[in-house]
Amino acid sequence: MNSRDLYEILGVDRRASQEEIKQVYRRLARETHPDVRRDDPHATERFKDVNEAYAVLSDPVKRSQYDRFGQVGAETGPFGGAAGPFEDLFEMFFGGRARPARAEREGPQRGSDLRYDLEVALEEVASGVERRITVDRLETCAACFGTGSEQGSSPERCPACQGTGEVRHAQRTVFGHLTQVMTCGQCRGTGTYIAHPCTSCRGAGQSEARREITVTIPAGVEDGMHLRLAGEGEAGTRGGGRGDLFVVVHVAPHPVFARRGRDLYRDIELTMTQAALGDEVEFPGIDGTVPVTVPAGTQPGETISVRGRGLPDLRGGRGGLHLTARVAIPTRLTREQRALLEELARLGGERSRGDEKRPGRRKPILKKMKDLLK
Repeated sequence: MNSRDLYEILGVDRRASQEEIKQVYRRLARETHPDVRRDDPHATERFKDVNEAYAVLSDPVKRSQYDRFGQVGAETGPFGGAAGPFEDLFEMFFGGRARPARAEREGPQRGSDLRYDLEVALEEVASGVERRITVDRLETCAACFGTGSEQGSSPERCPACQGTGEVRHAQRTVFGHLTQVMTCGQCRGTGTYIAHPCTSCRGAGQSEARREITVTIPAGVEDGMHLRLAGEGEAGTRGGGRGDLFVVVHVAPHPVFARRGRDLYRDIELTMTQAALGDEVEFPGIDGTVPVTVPAGTQPGETISVRGRGLPDLRGGRGGLHLTARVAIPTRLTREQRALLEELARLGGERSRGDEKRPGRRKPILKKMKDLLK
């Protein structure tokens, strides 16, 4: 793994989204490809750095590990550690880490995983929904079928390493004559190079394409949940399998309902008579009207719960709907309404409004109720 900061290699901020990282990588891959910059002696190394950085930052799991520890995984050596003593000596005297086997370098490479952030409404969480999304991803080039060579041509044996994928440099040290074996910089260890690059993909063997994919959002999905769509990531190289697409679900805030797990919460408005006498009413739920029994004597702020009218649970069952009572106090009364309330006040031992100004008199019932509900 390159010792430089991976974000610095790609030139992106640490808070960059997966889509931003992907766009920057594709641009850099085209700009730094050795077949495009044949006159640049550092193109191969730069191209390798860009691909190594993208391989980590494009994978949500590897990126999280890199952000926390500054490295990804542990490179297995003969001593089982990230960099055993034998590997340290190899790097000290031979200028690089142990080379992977040629079969591994030339073998199939799995395509990169992709991430897509999808926002859904709370109503869609309640019922489940299918959504069509558009994803830009790398596909196997249709012109050269992933070979990277123009039609009628094929990769040729690398003249720098004579097809071995390795170059050797002899040097004299205090321990005697040592031979340094390195991966060929021209063919990157494959033993072949593309003499006539495909004009469609410029020798990369892949080209960008836009695809529409159907995503099934299950009922009861949680905010931040990752849905894995196997094989919907980017195409692999040299016969490697496709990567996966991870759809991250974001549930949009609702103007009426609040969610806590599978339970829903909302306010309902009751009149004074409904709260005092009780009533059978209907209120809008997340998926239709809900019949609600209001008990007599319901107090302001009291919660009325209705089982089974919340959100579905991914493990089965359904949550409840919890209604918080808000009692509405009328601001204008008709003459008949005022007379009835004054009669209620007298029956309850309260004084009428005309008595309010008299010393020692109690407040009228309507004003008292307003004060209590403030």
